[in-house]
Amino acid sequence: MGTGYHTQTTPADGGSYGPTVGELLTHPGVVGDRVLALAVHYAVPAACITVLAAAGILALTARVRRLRERRWADGARHVEILIPPEVQPTSAEVLWEQLHGALEHPLWRRMLFGTPHLGFEYRISPDDGAVIRIWVPSVVPPHLVENAVAASWRGARTRTVAAAPPMPPPVAGHQNVLVGGELRLGRPEQWPIRTDSHGDSAAALIAAAAGMPPGYHACLQVLARPVFGRRARHTSRPGRGAGLASGLLAGIAGDLVREMFGLFFGRAQTRNGAPRPAPRSADRQASLEQSARDRAAAVKTRGTHWATVIRYAVTAPVPTGSDTQACVRARKVARGRAHALSSCFSSCSDYNHYARHRRFRLSTVLTERRLGRGDLLSTPELATIAHLPLDAGIAEIHRAGARALAPSAIVAFAGPATKPLGTADAAPGRTVAMRVADARHHVHILGPTGCGKSTLLGQMVLADADAGRGLVLIDPKGDLITDLLKRLPRRCADTVVLFDADSASPPPCINPLDTTTVGADLDLVVDNLGTIFARIYHQFWGPRTDDLFRSSLLTVCTQPAPATLADVARLLTDDTYRARLTATVSDPVLHGFWTNFEALGDAGRGQLTAPLMNKLRHLLLRPFVKTAVAGGPATVDIGQILDQGGLVLARLPKGRLGEETTRLVGALLVARTWQAVTARAATPATQRRDAALYLDEFHNFLHSSTPVEDMLAEARALKLSMVLAHQNLGQLTPTLRDAVSTNARNKICFAVSPEDARDLARHTLPQLSEHDLAHLDAYHAAARLFVRGQNAPPFTVATAPLPPPIRGRSAHIRAAARTHTNGIATNGIARPTPT
Repeated sequence: MGTGYHTQTTPADGGSYGPTVGELLTHPGVVGDRVLALAVHYAVPAACITVLAAAGILALTARVRRLRERRWADGARHVEILIPPEVQPTSAEVLWEQLHGALEHPLWRRMLFGTPHLGFEYRISPDDGAVIRIWVPSVVPPHLVENAVAASWRGARTRTVAAAPPMPPPVAGHQNVLVGGELRLGRPEQWPIRTDSHGDSAAALIAAAAGMPPGYHACLQVLARPVFGRRARHTSRPGRGAGLASGLLAGIAGDLVREMFGLFFGRAQTRNGAPRPAPRSADRQASLEQSARDRAAAVKTRGTHWATVIRYAVTAPVPTGSDTQACVRARKVARGRAHALSSCFSSCSDYNHYARHRRFRLSTVLTERRLGRGDLLSTPELATIAHLPLDAGIAEIHRAGARALAPSAIVAFAGPATKPLGTADAAPGRTVAMRVADARHHVHILGPTGCGKSTLLGQMVLADADAGRGLVLIDPKGDLITDLLKRLPRRCADTVVLFDADSASPPPCINPLDTTTVGADLDLVVDNLGTIFARIYHQFWGPRTDDLFRSSLLTVCTQPAPATLADVARLLTDDTYRARLTATVSDPVLHGFWTNFEALGDAGRGQLTAPLMNKLRHLLLRPFVKTAVAGGPATVDIGQILDQGGLVLARLPKGRLGEETTRLVGALLVARTWQAVTARAATPATQRRDAALYLDEFHNFLHSSTPVEDMLAEARALKLSMVLAHQNLGQLTPTLRDAVSTNARNKICFAVSPEDARDLARHTLPQLSEHDLAHLDAYHAAARLFVRGQNAPPFTVATAPLPPPIRGRSAHIRAAARTHTNGIATNGIARPTPT
């Protein structure tokens, strides 16, 4: 049997490259040649095309992403967060959940336009403290972020401004040395970081940057973009898959080590020679650890997810032209601060942790806020690294003032039959006003000097004057009336009655003892005057002085002509005048008083009258007071003024008259006003016109015999609105405080002291707390109005400034007021002075 050789030959046709099964078995070399030829002919060009296409796609994707980021950065805003007094640990998680929903869009929209990201930024400097803000791209309406912040942190306030670079430019003559980096997850992203740490990374961050030298700035950015679709779903699998793979590799490696150990040293055996089994405790421990990791990874898959990156930087100023050593020293200081910033998140280490990385072109990526793929975090994880500090005692942070609350729909807009209050804080453009009918339940305005009380009073007075409603205004400082005279409508000139302690012209006369001109009851007049003097001079007013004063008032009022307080002084010092008046006294009790008075002798009478006379002389020696109070018959009928829409403006500056004199003249005006208002009881209710009594520092003037609570209760039915303004609750007696709290149903509070805020918060809780009432901005107030028979929810309002002054208006109105003072009756506003 001969040996034969089989020679491989190619197919006869030579043009077919498709191998058959037979050819694969009989001619394997030829098939390999053909495959190699195919690879050379097709695969290499295809690979080149694939590589070029992939590179083009990557370049195009990067270009599109850059264009998107530039478009988002153009017109971006910063929503600065003013921290509330109390921060709940779970509030940040609520914020990011809401923002995730706000940024969620359909798949086609995400494919075409991308998903914008947000930036939670901490900026810290020695000059500005710590500023916490959210960078919002131009395609995201900032009100979405503002609403989310307000809903998440109760009491937080926001301020939206144009976006600024995270680091300020160097000052003139200096250059900045920038040091920083990037924090990325140190392990695969399916493993979570710690979310239940007892530490506060935000507080630690601010503390790490505190105490920097002047000119230094620190910044930390947390960029976050919502993650949807495949990447979010993929996190539910890698935990277990990675665990199985790592466990399998660990088992194989362990078996190899044990086999090598047994090959050289022999297997461990038991006493009977059997091989000792491998210990299983390590496997059980590894299994427990793996189960814990799997559970943690499974927890991370719940809820919403974000792609995130953390960047940090510190700048140090160096004078331009400094030597290398100066730059090196500044860089070392900045590097130390930057290292402290990056270490603040070490408390978040658990199954995963953050590791520092260098970032080239750090200044550019910080400013442009670039976010690539990022690290995947769940919402609780993101809330752990991007939140407000929980510690209320951090001095560097900017805390919020009062909450901004929008008014209820039942609160009136500015318009006819209203008194304007301003514009709502939480609803831009929404005017707020008080209905005239609701103002009859009286208004209590509280706030320190310079907060805007006078401006609010001025707006209400101008509204009344423009609508033709009568009013009486008593101003113990004088600035309010000075401002109003420059702005009153021109048609009010003929209805203004002006008491001005600084004017050289004689004022009108409101003689409180003139019962004939104004038709008042004598007993009520005497009772009011006695009570006013007793309360104002309570430290030096005894029962004998009170008895002498009331008896003197009753005696001088027996004469035919209207009596004055000057007649009381004359009665006590002029024996002839006293004898003439007492001779006509018919009341036996009053006659007996004067009989006993005469029996005292000169020394006894002088001792009895001295306490009263020094107070009367103190008043009557002032020309303004003597003319306004004791200048003869009353030239002003306040009842007619209120009924006919006139204005009584009493400018009684304490610096001019003294505190006691101002209180006395103001109290006499209030008493005369109350007499005129009570006389309205004889007028049908439908014919009574609305009027108002404005009292600044009102506690100085409510001294009549009628209790304040009775005045407030009766004034409403008589259509008199009392507007009571003062500075703090400590100025009121307990009785007066309770009366105002109960009967002045409309409350308007400017920034008050913490002590007052504690008491006033009972009217505004739960919407406004003590902190809110004590931290209102200037010209901002918290209001709780009584609207149509019910208490409306409290709200905050920004008072509007007074309108611009009208040139020459003050001089015109003063000239008209002087005409009234001279006794020329105009529309029944003033009565002629008898000759």
